[in-house]
Amino acid sequence: MEMGQTNLDVFAQTLLELAQQDRDVLAVTSDSRGSGRLTGYAQALPAQIIETGIAEQNVIGIAAGLASAGKKVFAVSPACFITARALEQIKNDVAYSDHPVKIVGISAGVSYGALGATHHSLHDYAVLRAIHNITVVAPADNLETREAIRAAYAAPHPVYIRLGKAAMPHVHPQGDPFTLGVASTVRQGHDLTFVACGETVPVALAAAQGLAAEGIESRVLSMHTLKPLDEAAVLAAARETRAIITVEEHSAYGGLGEACAAVLLRHGAAIPFEIAAFPDEHMVNGSQKQIFEHYGISAVGLAAIAHRLLAR
Repeated sequence: MEMGQTNLDVFAQTLLELAQQDRDVLAVTSDSRGSGRLTGYAQALPAQIIETGIAEQNVIGIAAGLASAGKKVFAVSPACFITARALEQIKNDVAYSDHPVKIVGISAGVSYGALGATHHSLHDYAVLRAIHNITVVAPADNLETREAIRAAYAAPHPVYIRLGKAAMPHVHPQGDPFTLGVASTVRQGHDLTFVACGETVPVALAAAQGLAAEGIESRVLSMHTLKPLDEAAVLAAARETRAIITVEEHSAYGGLGEACAAVLLRHGAAIPFEIAAFPDEHMVNGSQKQIFEHYGISAVGLAAIAHRLLAR
């Protein structure tokens, strides 16, 4: 897979392009201009960025107020903080009040690695999926990030976009279609399906490529929108392949895997199924790659799950 930029860099470039075309676009950040790659944005458009300092609740309150006045606001902060410290403000000031703030959670999942559990965001899918009136998006590569930011800009309702900070391989050819709420098929296959989101999509694709050498053809879906979930894509995978493995950089509780399991159970789809995610335990520390490998979110680990499910 050809390597691209970090999704954060693509976010910053896309936001700058939108803000240069539309003076109503504003960024509100919490001491995150550097980590959010918005230094260049701030230099180019100083009147279209607000820095609150380390005050995530204020970020959301200010963003909601500006959105209520017709501004197109992107609230940018580390995912671990903006979806925990400011959860009440997201629920009430944004979602309940129907202010179309676009919340961008940066350095998400275990991107902060060795900084440990205080800086890991493994709860955000779960808590935001449970709040009415907010779309939840986790782009896989640069193309999905660019299109997700553009779609969020145009959306009349709140959106949460989750971004890691690693350089990402391209899983899509340029020009591939992207629609919020519609899963992207990045690889076709009839034996089993990997349903992945965010920075786990390239891992699932690598596993599928390794399995292909053994004659096992795997479908890989980028479920970039966790809410609303593309239920049709999940059910098609249950009909057309022999097993489903979900892959996510999140707790096994309340995320992509449980969302897909609920769809399958509601529709009576009996199929071997497993969730590759982080267990309910004190997390190990290390780089993102080391943490992924420790918990089996790797080409080798996912292939082992695939063999086990297909042997049932």
